[in-house]
Amino acid sequence: MSFLVDFVLHIDQHLVTIVNSFGIWTYLILFAIIFIETGAVILPFLPGDSLLFAACALAANPTYGLHIWSFVGLFLIAALAGDSLNFLIGHSLGEALTRTSWFGKLINQKQLAKSEKFFDKHGGITVTIARFMPIIRTFVPFVAASSRMQYRQFIRYNVIGCVLWVVLCCGGGYFFGNIPFVKAHFSLVVIGIIVISLIPAIVSALKARFSHTPEED
Repeated sequence: MSFLVDFVLHIDQHLVTIVNSFGIWTYLILFAIIFIETGAVILPFLPGDSLLFAACALAANPTYGLHIWSFVGLFLIAALAGDSLNFLIGHSLGEALTRTSWFGKLINQKQLAKSEKFFDKHGGITVTIARFMPIIRTFVPFVAASSRMQYRQFIRYNVIGCVLWVVLCCGGGYFFGNIPFVKAHFSLVVIGIIVISLIPAIVSALKARFSHTPEED
């Protein structure tokens, strides 16, 4: 876990190492990380927003020979494919898995419950909003499928969320990632990205808490 925290906070440095070590295979490695983050259901802690930002910051630097549009296309496909696989797992095995003890040990039940409440409150638009929310975005496709949401409805909301997410994160990294101040304080920038992406979940939780009256107990 300590390695993962270090990887996220110093993701710019680790990406440079990956590029120098694997060259063109960097595209496949980063594609796999974004795909697995949601597709595997059980790995919500993998980097997402910060990875897109850092990768496209490197693409803006000609030293590394990376192409911004290649990243945009691959990240969009990875996000859509990962969410669709997650939805398929939830649709096919959702209820059975949630009753399975070994699955319960792999899944953070509190986060799953938060995702279910968020989905129940906001409906289909949750699929779009969740793409900007770390951890929750990993569970929402699974929850949506378990709630018997139709795939054609899911994919409509999902495409909107994925396109906006990729464009904003990649665009932000490409245009702002190489500003001297950003480069010098990249760890703080990553923390800021994580905090900002968690704001919708925090606001929703606070609203739910303060709207809960004693009469409801």
